[in-house]
Amino acid sequence: MLTKKQHELLMFIHERIKETGVSPSFDEMKEALDLASKSGIHRLITALEERGFIRRLAHRARALEVVKLPEQATAAAPSRGRAPFKPDVIEGGGQNRTQSHMAANDVRELPLLGKIAAGTPITAIQHETDRLFVPETMLGAGEHYLLEIEGDSMIEAGILDGDVVVIKRINQANSGEIVVALVEGEEATLKRLRKKGQSIALEPANRLYETRIFGPDQVEVQGKLVGLIRRYH
Repeated sequence: MLTKKQHELLMFIHERIKETGVSPSFDEMKEALDLASKSGIHRLITALEERGFIRRLAHRARALEVVKLPEQATAAAPSRGRAPFKPDVIEGGGQNRTQSHMAANDVRELPLLGKIAAGTPITAIQHETDRLFVPETMLGAGEHYLLEIEGDSMIEAGILDGDVVVIKRINQANSGEIVVALVEGEEATLKRLRKKGQSIALEPANRLYETRIFGPDQVEVQGKLVGLIRRYH
């Protein structure tokens, strides 16, 4: 999972090494990313190194090696949970089990719209806080956005606190789908939707939480879950 600036710097380093055989200087990186100081470049490089995308070569000045590109992230289903939904997952910070062969343009930049509760509903979806790159193979047609999970009520569906969920924007969902639900116009939550006659149930995937029942005019579907981005620390 990379921010826009991290992705820009990684691709700039990759292209420069491919062209010249030498990684760019910090001044060149600063100018390319239009940053005010080199301290920002230091932070970006450290973040890329921690995530396993680049490696510093010992005993050589200006020596950076690109280990992998973000398009080579693993796509896999989580192993835990009894629920039938098995989201695509981009796993970061660990050993990749498989590698896709995607070109650099096979990713889409999506907005991260703050946090959403997978427990007690929190304030409705916030404004854009960041932008991240997601493989096109996870998305398909339509408009998508990202939300960070806060809470543990969906853990039995493999959705954990701190995960970033990939949401396809829709306003109608089938019974059984995991959706972003806006409750009474004020609170957003991620739950499995069940239609029971004229009522709508928002069902957790954690036996410690209770299903909540609402009238049809109390719940507005704002999207359905299609994937996850998980970073391991």
